[in-house]
Amino acid sequence: MNQRFSQSLLGLEDIPAAEIISILDQAQKFKKLVSQNETPIDLLKGKRIINLFLEPSTRTRIAFEIAAKTLSAEVISITEKSSSLTKGETLRDTALNIQALGADAIVIRHSSPGSALFLSKTIEVPIINAGDGAHEHPSQALLDIYTLREKLGELHGKKITILGDILFSRVARSNLWGLIKLGADVTFAGPSTLVPREFEELGATVTHNINDALMEADAVMLLRIQHERQSSSHFPSLSEYTKIFGLNFQRSEMLKKDAIILHPGPINRGVEIDSNLADCKRSVILEQVSNGVAVRMSILNKYCRII
Repeated sequence: MNQRFSQSLLGLEDIPAAEIISILDQAQKFKKLVSQNETPIDLLKGKRIINLFLEPSTRTRIAFEIAAKTLSAEVISITEKSSSLTKGETLRDTALNIQALGADAIVIRHSSPGSALFLSKTIEVPIINAGDGAHEHPSQALLDIYTLREKLGELHGKKITILGDILFSRVARSNLWGLIKLGADVTFAGPSTLVPREFEELGATVTHNINDALMEADAVMLLRIQHERQSSSHFPSLSEYTKIFGLNFQRSEMLKKDAIILHPGPINRGVEIDSNLADCKRSVILEQVSNGVAVRMSILNKYCRII
């Protein structure tokens, strides 16, 4: 891997399994320290982290802010409406100006695939990809995988089903890269218009039969329909999608006794998942959110301390 790119977290496709495990193991240590109230931690004291969020975000942005502050970094968050992008400034110039103002790292979320890679070639400070279009969302996948390891143990041979809008999902892609590297078997499920067979070339099993997807799963992750990334409808109606592919109580009975339910959020209750299931004992959705802080602490510690 190019040394410069190795200083940034652009995605999980190109990083080795050992690096993923290292991030997850460090996150476990950070989670323990936080649970014991051994904070703040001074590992990033004196560092200035810029959150450049040019798409809406709640969980990711706040988790990165909390993670950075817990590591004693200074955090500044910028949204599209508060940036000079609204005045016609290019992303490149925005990033160069942020660097000139003393940024030590930039966490970016952007609607264009490849935006994080573009910035990593443009400026000298580490770039953390917080989601670039329908391409990748590495920090979300890492917290998902962390949660799976915490609940299921060793992931080698575990069967993970990701159900929903795969075609437009950056979460699905990053999870696929990461889970396969750790030896898990990944099934993508949903309507054929949103789960094309081409994903089999990336290593996933593809099915359009929800029963097949659920019966052998050790964990099932629901994904919402990414309306904001779709230029046309890929199924007749939300009600029909829910009827055929939504996870309801009856379908949840097909899951293994110890299978767990995940969702990266935001949840569209009553569409991809029944509201009661989102809050049931099988669900680890809120644990994913909590784990996101420790995982992002580990990410920031790894990529921002090198500068």
